[in-house]
Amino acid sequence: MSNIRGCLNHHEGGFFISRKLVASIKEQAIRLDDPSVFDRLLKDIGEGQIVMIGEATHGTSEFYRLRAEFSKRLIQEKGFAAIAVEGDWPSVQRINSYVKCYNDETSLNELLSRSFSRWPAWMWANEEIEEFVTWLANENRQRGSDSSVGMYGIDLYSLYDSIDEVMNFLESHSSYGADLELAKKAFSCFEPYNRMPEHYALSSAHFTDQCITEVTSLLESIRINEEHYPRAHEQDLNLTMNALVAKNAEAYYRAMLQDDALSWNIRDTHMAEAIKEVQNYYGKDAKIIVWEHNTHIGDASATSMTDHGLTNVGQLIREQNGRDNTYAIGFGTYEGTVIAGSSWGETPEEMVIPPARFNTWEGQLHAAGAHDKMLLFNDENRKQFDEWIGHRAIGVVYHPEFEAHGNFVPSRISERYDAFLYIDRSTALRPLSW
Repeated sequence: MSNIRGCLNHHEGGFFISRKLVASIKEQAIRLDDPSVFDRLLKDIGEGQIVMIGEATHGTSEFYRLRAEFSKRLIQEKGFAAIAVEGDWPSVQRINSYVKCYNDETSLNELLSRSFSRWPAWMWANEEIEEFVTWLANENRQRGSDSSVGMYGIDLYSLYDSIDEVMNFLESHSSYGADLELAKKAFSCFEPYNRMPEHYALSSAHFTDQCITEVTSLLESIRINEEHYPRAHEQDLNLTMNALVAKNAEAYYRAMLQDDALSWNIRDTHMAEAIKEVQNYYGKDAKIIVWEHNTHIGDASATSMTDHGLTNVGQLIREQNGRDNTYAIGFGTYEGTVIAGSSWGETPEEMVIPPARFNTWEGQLHAAGAHDKMLLFNDENRKQFDEWIGHRAIGVVYHPEFEAHGNFVPSRISERYDAFLYIDRSTALRPLSW
């Protein structure tokens, strides 16, 4: 009997919390079709230097479009200087070169398809990104080179591409012979693995510390000499960042088969470090926009991630810069369609996102009105939205039929984010190719 009573009390308490939360959402929500919605969001951001804009999936059109539209206003009205995205440095650097007119590419569609050819290519090779990159290139032409806005990849999966970038640069600049010799020594460690990082990961347990030391020494030497590298077309930044990727990717792949928490933390720590590198390149007071999945930009300390020893970009950026100087915007959807794969490397497909359960964050938002809406969290209302509740997260691999068992992250929403944009029924983004 006591067990039944305990369940009933929990259920009744949960129902009370749900009713209270729905009421708070109804009271506080701003409809996304309100013409002033982005004005209010801009005002709320104030003079924050780093604005992190998330996504609940890597395949939802509305997330990409709204994020792009708001980023345009941050650039034009708040003076943001660069966008750092959850993509590999060499691939996104080609897009950066395009928007800054560093190359003679004429077909953006072809450039995106060629730059993002590895799975999951649809994340960046899609029509929504093509439209934004076109806008950014036109914006930069009006601004001129001194104030053009950059776009940079801050992820670390490009181990071999980044190795190639470093070697090609050093081989074409004979004055940096010492660094070239360091690079040859460091990268010789990776040669036996057929340019397949997973092979390196499987073999890394048998390595000595010498390889690790050599990659670290190369990065340190490049940093020491960076003032001597040519700045034209950001060659110095490109060299430093590719060396940083090589160093941290080595650590990531070495940890990948040993400890999931460690490899996750290495990756997110790298991305936070990469954001700082880009900011320093533009000047310590430069304003940076970050585009990543909610699981990266929403403060991990306000989620169950912390129970598993995980940190993330959002938590690190807040700790390093202070909450007053940072701003995190989460996204979510109740139901709709999404682009994802049934397993890693499988052909992506358009999948149906089932309606969220009532006792989830998305379910509560839907119950408060089946329309798109925004919530702003501040000292006055934060307590109204800080109950623990499941919050949907969909990755590049997705199984809709099992999502209730693994796609909802327990979160204190108003602590995880500073604002939240909700799409009641979302649609899949439009890949350039399948």
